[in-house]
Amino acid sequence: MAKTSVAPDESDLSEDFYQRIEPLLYRRIAREVRDAERVLDLGCGGCELARRLASAPGRKVIGVDVHGDSFPERDAIEPGMRRRLRCIKADARRLEFVRSSSIDAAVSTWALHEMERASEVLIEVRRVLRRGGKLVIVDFPHDSIAKRLWRENYYRPEEVHGLLRGAGYTRISVRLVQRNQVIWARAFKPLPKEEET
Repeated sequence: MAKTSVAPDESDLSEDFYQRIEPLLYRRIAREVRDAERVLDLGCGGCELARRLASAPGRKVIGVDVHGDSFPERDAIEPGMRRRLRCIKADARRLEFVRSSSIDAAVSTWALHEMERASEVLIEVRRVLRRGGKLVIVDFPHDSIAKRLWRENYYRPEEVHGLLRGAGYTRISVRLVQRNQVIWARAFKPLPKEEET
């Protein structure tokens, strides 16, 4: 179940808080998907996380973003990584270029709140995940310093939990981390035995 808590005093959180914790979060995401050979990065932006994940031997990563203007130029990608990393401009609601049940893990960092019809995105991601495949979502929560900094609408943990449940995921965990300034969600595409219950 989603866990919520009272927003902490933000007076001592600097405006570069998210920049400072991003390397830590990227390391944590990399640990979460360490066994995955095929990874999908949703809302990948400039493909920084996708590049990091693609540096693992034997792993292939597809970064997807509706805006492709910040993708790295092909020449800027290390030659040995070019076969392991693809950055594709596409709407995450329609991943026609990804076969069903072909992805081991999917990640989304700072992007869920930006997605139009997020429930449709989550359903499409479930389609491309293999049985038991993992989805990790990291985003800004509603009651956070991000709301003050950028004045965007963010989900509450219980809303993320509801979206994941409604999209058919199981073993859902949604928590606030990093002084309640980050939503950390994890969910799985059901195994056949989980669908029977």
